[in-house]
Amino acid sequence: MSLVRRATAEDAEEVLRLRQVMIASMNPDASTDWQAASLPALRARLADPDGGFAAFVVDHPGRPDALAALVVGTLEYRIGGPGRPGGLLGYVFSVATDPDARRRGYARACMDELLEWFREQGAGHVMLTASPDAEPLYASMGFTRDTTPSMRLYL
Repeated sequence: MSLVRRATAEDAEEVLRLRQVMIASMNPDASTDWQAASLPALRARLADPDGGFAAFVVDHPGRPDALAALVVGTLEYRIGGPGRPGGLLGYVFSVATDPDARRRGYARACMDELLEWFREQGAGHVMLTASPDAEPLYASMGFTRDTTPSMRLYL
């Protein structure tokens, strides 16, 4: 039996806690002020098993009502092209493991479930942004560096 399960609306606060673990690993001074405003929308998305959003988690073995690991992904539609004629692609974000639960394979197990979900949904490929610490995990799973330049505009 797998340790991994699909997150539910009841997991929303713990999902946000682990997301903050990920954010703090890149910016230790990051605020948590955003969490209260994010909670209602996250609960709604987690409650919709047929939507284009999925989170897979592992329950913390040492702390009841806590999560040990988290992986979140979303499906995006773009006009079809080579490698994804149906236009669906997966995007992985918010991969986090509680500091006291690391090096147990939880993130990999969650990623395996998310990748299977993407396959079942018909995604042609999967994208993510990797931190230097996480890049070896993703490379071992077959991810390669993307050569397409990316730009961003904050609105």
